[in-house]
Amino acid sequence: MFGRSAPHRPAPELRSPRRLRSAALGTALATVFVPALGACGGEAASASGSATLKWTSSYFPTHWDPVVGGSGAQFRELALVYASLTRTDENGKAVPDLAKSWEYNAKGDQITFHLRPGLKFSDGEPVDATAVKAAVERAKNQKNSALFGDLTSIKSVDAKGLDAVVHLSQVDYQIPQLLGERVLQIASPKAAKSPTKLDLNPVGAGPFIVTQIVPGTKAVLKKNPDYWDAKNIHIDNVELTSAPDASTVVSGLQTGVYNFADIAPSQAEAAKKAGLDVFVQPGFNASNISLNVNKAPFDNDKVVDAVRYAIDRQEFVDKLTFGYGEVTDQPFPKGYVAYDPESADKYPYDPAKSKQLLAEAGHKAGDLKLNLVIPAEDPQAEIVQSQLAKVGIKVTIKIDKNWATPFFAKDLTFSLYGTTGRDSALQTLTAHFGPNGPLNLSSPYEPSGFEAAVAKVRQTPLDSPDYTNVLQEATRAGLESKALVFTYSQPNLIAKSKSISALPKNPAHIDWTGVTIGGN
Repeated sequence: MFGRSAPHRPAPELRSPRRLRSAALGTALATVFVPALGACGGEAASASGSATLKWTSSYFPTHWDPVVGGSGAQFRELALVYASLTRTDENGKAVPDLAKSWEYNAKGDQITFHLRPGLKFSDGEPVDATAVKAAVERAKNQKNSALFGDLTSIKSVDAKGLDAVVHLSQVDYQIPQLLGERVLQIASPKAAKSPTKLDLNPVGAGPFIVTQIVPGTKAVLKKNPDYWDAKNIHIDNVELTSAPDASTVVSGLQTGVYNFADIAPSQAEAAKKAGLDVFVQPGFNASNISLNVNKAPFDNDKVVDAVRYAIDRQEFVDKLTFGYGEVTDQPFPKGYVAYDPESADKYPYDPAKSKQLLAEAGHKAGDLKLNLVIPAEDPQAEIVQSQLAKVGIKVTIKIDKNWATPFFAKDLTFSLYGTTGRDSALQTLTAHFGPNGPLNLSSPYEPSGFEAAVAKVRQTPLDSPDYTNVLQEATRAGLESKALVFTYSQPNLIAKSKSISALPKNPAHIDWTGVTIGGN
């Protein structure tokens, strides 16, 4: 579970149809280091014939130190630079990355990762168990770490050459799933001695090396010849930019300013008509309405249930996803291993029942007034406002650009959140329902029975025939929480030039292995 919550914790996961630009451009005019590579016009190849990925991203990194960046949506961009112990395959399972293999001890409270020999970071430092130990300790202890809560099962790491022996505080078979691209992107320990410098000059052992950064605006990268799987990386250069307004991305792709971009569902049809490939990337995304049961009126269970029955999830799908989404009443999309069929539609849309519960709670129509605090304009908020008005709850939408501070300090009463999920389904559950979960606005509240259900999941090997049932039981226990009302899920959408070959369908990840540009 997560160790603590803090006002400074960033909110990298927030998803909205009007996604926020990640940094103010006005302060991002100075090049930080190393002169830029030449820009590539037209399609994918430069004058020298090299293959260039021109990616414009709505999640351009606000931080290049992975410890500060955390495990939200920006991990995809940071994965250009950093490799991890494991990564995720097309089935969502942990497979080797920097670690070629691993094994647990008989008790399940110790796991040893065996690193590939001969690897080095882009600054020449060796990729060994000492680097793994340093990465874990920094993620657990660095003052501005956004990852400390993800690593509470890890007690210590012993470095023995290329063997990183991870000692656990409890039996936890989730560790290989956890220590992938999202949670432990490993930086050079030499570079990480100055986290501030690392944040501007990232040094990893991933498929690419940063040669230039314009903060909040642009990053230029080149292929890393020392990456362990360099032979399967066919892209020579990357130009990563912060996405402009969503309405202009498709035209930028058409004209060759970009050849790869994440897009909103509202832009998918235009992208197809423009002759672009629209790649539907499977993911773990789910949006919710967050309630604080420690504050009135949500300290009354009947008011909470009234809100549940007032929500028409299908309206979110119809108005926001343009045919790409589906309703969900869980922190997972339907069909995912952790989705619990037994809990489906437990609170169906029933405005009459909602009104009855409000009356039983002592509220007349119109006397309950709530402030819904969000960071920016969001059509989800307008849908919530309209649906609750139909049962007699008046909602005023309040925009606070510094929303993250009161949200993660658990000071808000009522808000919205969207998660990109986690590679470890258990981590998704503890983030939402655990007593210290950062996405649990009602901390330290947790539903009865959840802690025991979580422990049982940790104690169950991932390849056990019982794993799916045990995991779904934990989801069922978590959904007893009064703190969250889930609404809808949608995949990640990417528009790309036809010059870029098909991407591996690794859920929530962008994997450049084997991808070619312009037939290179």
